[in-house]
Amino acid sequence: MSGYKIALIKGDGIGPEIIDEAVKVLDAVASCEGFELKYQEVLMGGCAYDITGDPLPQETIDVSLNADAVLFGAIGGQKWDTLPREKRPESGLLRFRKELGVFANLRPAVVYDELVNASSLKPEIVKGVDLMVVRELIGGIYFGEPKGREGNERAYNTMVYTREEIVRIAHKAFQIAMERDKRVCSVDKANVLDVSQLWRDTVEEIAKEYPEVTLSHMYVDNAAMQLIRDPKQFDVILTGNIFGDILSDEASMLSGSIGLLPSASVGNKIGVYEPIHGSAPDIAGQGIANPIATIASASMMLRFALGETKAADRIDAAIKQALAEGYRTKDLAQFDAKEICSTSEMGSIIANYAAKCKH
Repeated sequence: MSGYKIALIKGDGIGPEIIDEAVKVLDAVASCEGFELKYQEVLMGGCAYDITGDPLPQETIDVSLNADAVLFGAIGGQKWDTLPREKRPESGLLRFRKELGVFANLRPAVVYDELVNASSLKPEIVKGVDLMVVRELIGGIYFGEPKGREGNERAYNTMVYTREEIVRIAHKAFQIAMERDKRVCSVDKANVLDVSQLWRDTVEEIAKEYPEVTLSHMYVDNAAMQLIRDPKQFDVILTGNIFGDILSDEASMLSGSIGLLPSASVGNKIGVYEPIHGSAPDIAGQGIANPIATIASASMMLRFALGETKAADRIDAAIKQALAEGYRTKDLAQFDAKEICSTSEMGSIIANYAAKCKH
């Protein structure tokens, strides 16, 4: 029996609840497909600061680098917002991404047929949406130097990209497009930013290595509008860190709930798989959080990190079956719900379906 080491980072807020349900589903499909998952829990975020004084203990880095993949919940909360910036949970997450070298953030936005009415857009606009945002994750303005603040009068950040950083994220986007509909839309602001012109020039250069893929370009302001006007025009969206941060959250709401969508952060070392939503401390411990995004992230982990495609297919089919049967968590209660489920109940339903699904 093959086995894999998984670093578990539950984090803050609803993180522990949703990770527990993902593990429940993972164990179900692992048993069906004949492999073993060994978990080691480590700390990151506010909970890590409370215990160790550091939002990212060295142990977490070491364990994660020695694992086959990292399954991550969510971090942060108002409790830690007054800490010095370097001690805040979010700073630990940025350091974590840098340490693991996860330069590509993959965020699928899929609209389930059963929830086509959950979106704030008209059903005919969102039905059939299936796109992937490929966001560069460890460069750009979030990491650029120099940066600083001069009292209350002036502050500055620097957007920097090297050709090497653009080349590797472009390759990732084109490789993903080859497995999808073979279309890449590169989003930048090349009409006003020199760094975006370098981005565009480099992407066009890499595109020549993928003649089967159709490349288009779009300015970020137009892309934000087009995502609402006609989201089905997109297959793979390739973009930088800050633009990707904004556009992927916008794309996530096409589905009707941020609690539905997963993400993967990958690079040359270990991938990190996590829901796109935050820690939601206001609902933590109430058993009402939607675990589907985390369960879907576990599916991405199986598919992209471990190569366990059949197990991933089981999870994806089980999520669709649970929704088709009318099971909903509180965030989706008004959309054709047959039964309102707690976080744990939804996890158990999906686990049971995943154990039975044919693939």
